[in-house]
Amino acid sequence: METRIKLPDWDALAALADDDVPLVETALLIARDEYPSLDPDVYSACITRIADALREEVAAIDSAPDRMATINRHLFEELGFAGDADRYYDPRNSYLNDVFDRRRGIPLSLALVQIAVARALDVPLDGVSFPGHFLVSLAVDDGILVMDPFNRGRSIGAEELKRRATPHLGGQAPDDGLLFEILSPASHRAIVMRMLRNLKSLYAEDEAWDKVARCADRQLKLTPGTLDGLRDRGMAYLKLGHPSAAREDLARYLALAPTADDVDAVRAALIETGRSTTRLN
Repeated sequence: METRIKLPDWDALAALADDDVPLVETALLIARDEYPSLDPDVYSACITRIADALREEVAAIDSAPDRMATINRHLFEELGFAGDADRYYDPRNSYLNDVFDRRRGIPLSLALVQIAVARALDVPLDGVSFPGHFLVSLAVDDGILVMDPFNRGRSIGAEELKRRATPHLGGQAPDDGLLFEILSPASHRAIVMRMLRNLKSLYAEDEAWDKVARCADRQLKLTPGTLDGLRDRGMAYLKLGHPSAAREDLARYLALAPTADDVDAVRAALIETGRSTTRLN
């Protein structure tokens, strides 16, 4: 039977509960902004084919870690999915269609592939918004199995996790309680928001302000009032010559975050909107 999926409507996502946001579908919706002719059914069918190739083998395995090891072996060794260390900051590594097509990605996008395939096989894999490097986790009888999608799904122990987290916590290693909190499953909304932030940062580095504005706008569709979405869309609008739209976003940002660290820079940008002339296209 042909696998078909329907992409959600951007305007409907904000009303959904965090884990009711469809993960794969929303990731493909983000990709469609860059690839308007993208056919989501192609990638839904790809997930189904990968899962079907493993279904009997995985069903015969009792141990959850062993089931996950079988999935990882197929994805990373047999199919060749891998972290793109040479072109890490290539935006293609953040678009799910490109990740399936090229079998290259960054931690977050490779995690989405793992999650989609594992869940299709009734293996309840979760994403983890670990600081600096997205991870995946699987609940097991004696705790949590944490894996690194960028490194072929390699499992990571508690001490390594603490070392990885330390630079992002002011140099202070987390205790067991804080580490457990950091390893909490990320909601679907949080995962796709992180994907948009990654893309937005890449496009800002390239000064592709139209795409920065687009990513920020999508953040605001998912989570209205998102502060960095308001700020970055406003800044991008200003760069693009749309001072009125920029003024609205930047003023709202300052009203919602009057003590933010960047208020001086945002106020300066807001003043600049009053001096700018709207660009005619």
